Amino acid sequence: MTDTQQPSPAPQNQPPAYQPAQPVYQQPPVGQPVQAPLKPKPARNVLGIIALIAAGVGFVFACIPGALLVGWLLLPIGFILGIVSLFMKDKAKWQGLTAIIVSVIGTIVGFIVFFAVVATSFNNAFGDSDVEISDGDTSVVEEGEESAGDAGAEVGTRENPAAIGSTIEGDDWTVVINSVTPGATDQVLAANQFNESPDAGTEYLLINYTVTYTGDDAEGQMPAWVTLDYVTADGVTVNSLDKLLVAPDAMDTTSVLYADATATGNTAIQVPSPVDGVIAVNPGMMSDTVFVATK
Repeated sequence: MTDTQQPSPAPQNQPPAYQPAQPVYQQPPVGQPVQAPLKPKPARNVLGIIALIAAGVGFVFACIPGALLVGWLLLPIGFILGIVSLFMKDKAKWQGLTAIIVSVIGTIVGFIVFFAVVATSFNNAFGDSDVEISDGDTSVVEEGEESAGDAGAEVGTRENPAAIGSTIEGDDWTVVINSVTPGATDQVLAANQFNESPDAGTEYLLINYTVTYTGDDAEGQMPAWVTLDYVTADGVTVNSLDKLLVAPDAMDTTSVLYADATATGNTAIQVPSPVDGVIAVNPGMMSDTVFVATK
C-alpha cells in the first residue's frame, strides 16, 4: 500500500454486537386480581386412615358387652395413631382428627356398658328381688311368689307373665303397661317420614306405658332408666334399638322426673310375626326383670 492510499472504510452492513434477550414482563390487565399459585393438595394420610378404622371398629365392639376387651384394645390404638398422624407433614389431617374423636366417645360408651354389665351381674348374683306386682283389684304379690290363679307358677316370669295393666314397682320406678298393639305398622309409618316399613316376616309392636319416679334423688332421674324389650316364645330377646323408630306419641325418655312425677308414652319395636312372646320390663337398672303378657 502506498503512502497516498487511504484505509478502506468499515463495511456499512456489519451486524451489531450480540446482546442477550431481556425478559418481557406482562402486566395483568387493570382491575384483574393477581392469581396466587395453587397449593399442592395434601397427600393421603395412610396412618390416619388406619387410626380411623381402628377407632371405628373399637367403638362398635365397645358397645357389645361380650366384646368390651376388643374395643378397649382398639380404641387406644386408634387414639395414639390419630395423634401421630396429625404431625405428619403435607398429609391430610381429618382422618386422624376424626379417629381421636371417635376413640374418646367410644371409650366413654365402653365404660357405661362395662358398669351396666357389672351392676347387672352383681344384682343377679347378690341382690334379692325388690319388685312388687299388683294386678288390678288383686292384692300385691312379690315377684317370685305363687299367684292365686296359677298355683306353682311365679308371677312376672315368662311362664306366668303379669297381665297388661299390672303395676310393677321397683326401688325407684313404678311401671304400668297400659296397652300392647301388634300389627301397628300404619301408626308407626304415619308417625315419622323416616320410619321404614318392617322387614319381611316382622311387624311393628306398639307399647303404651306409664312410668312414675318414686326415688329420693333430689336431682331426679330420666325415664330412660326404665327399659322395655320383647322376648319371643323361643326365648330370643328383641331389643328396641335393633331398628330405630319414632313411635307416635313417643315416651319422652330424656326429660327429668322428680319424686312422684309421671310420664306416659309409646315405644315401637320391630318383632317377628306372629306376636307370641312377652314384654320384658326393667323398672330401673338395679331391679329384676318382670315379664308382661302381650294380650
